[in-house]
Amino acid sequence: MSIAGKPETLIILVVAAALVDRDGQVLVQQRPAGKQHGGLWEFPGGKVERGETPEAALVRELREELQIGVSPVAVRPLSFTTEEAAGRHLTLLLYIVEAWTGELSPTAADAIRWVSSESLRDLPMPPADLPLVDVLARALLDQQSG
Repeated sequence: MSIAGKPETLIILVVAAALVDRDGQVLVQQRPAGKQHGGLWEFPGGKVERGETPEAALVRELREELQIGVSPVAVRPLSFTTEEAAGRHLTLLLYIVEAWTGELSPTAADAIRWVSSESLRDLPMPPADLPLVDVLARALLDQQSG
């Protein structure tokens, strides 16, 4: 219990990457069937562990989930969103990553796919990811025109 007598809220910090290739395509992965939001498409990433910075967590998650190497300096923060649910508060931080080493080899997804930023709107995604789609599309459009 908290000091005010209310149950404490579990705070979950999650990081995600908008991996962008030379053609401006964005990588998404399909969540495994049987897991929460199974079958939906999402940006690769995961939970920040205790004592870990968000950037270090993203580098670790990309290595674990996609078998790629990313330098922390290649991780550029873009936006965040929050989601409230019974007893928990999720904060999702989205980063743009345009440089990595290694071949993509997914270990935690049913499938991966490269899509245009406009096509992201057509994919079924978890609720926490949805607000980030338009922000990402605008950022990539600004980057191409600027």
